[in-house]
Amino acid sequence: MATTIKYTASATATGGGRDGNSALDDGGLAVKLAPPKELGGSGQGNNPEQLFALGYAACYLGAMRFVAGAEKLGAVPADATVRATVGIGPRAEGGFGLGVKLEVTMPGVDRAVAEKIAERGHFICPYSNATKGNIPLETVVL
Repeated sequence: MATTIKYTASATATGGGRDGNSALDDGGLAVKLAPPKELGGSGQGNNPEQLFALGYAACYLGAMRFVAGAEKLGAVPADATVRATVGIGPRAEGGFGLGVKLEVTMPGVDRAVAEKIAERGHFICPYSNATKGNIPLETVVL
């Protein structure tokens, strides 16, 4: 499916990749990177999985807000949250793979409505579209 790009973001990594630095080219954010202790690193910095979790949580929450309004499913409350947990580990075929769990809370929203909003949010969210069928994804409405 073709995508009409309306915005781009660029970042540059330096040093050792997962053990170095990365910064947005516009100067808006810079992070020191270090592999987590669980993968043999120092844990003295952030890692790409943490950054992916931040982005996915924010994007998916925004997608749910969008779809709820567009499809007249009701309002997503201001105190709604998405907790994204991103895991990394070796794949049986070689290399590494990711897994994601999204935990959604929508206080005051009927559970069936919240589940419908969460389901439809995946249709809108570019992170969900990019990873669909590529990684294990679990979505839980709490």
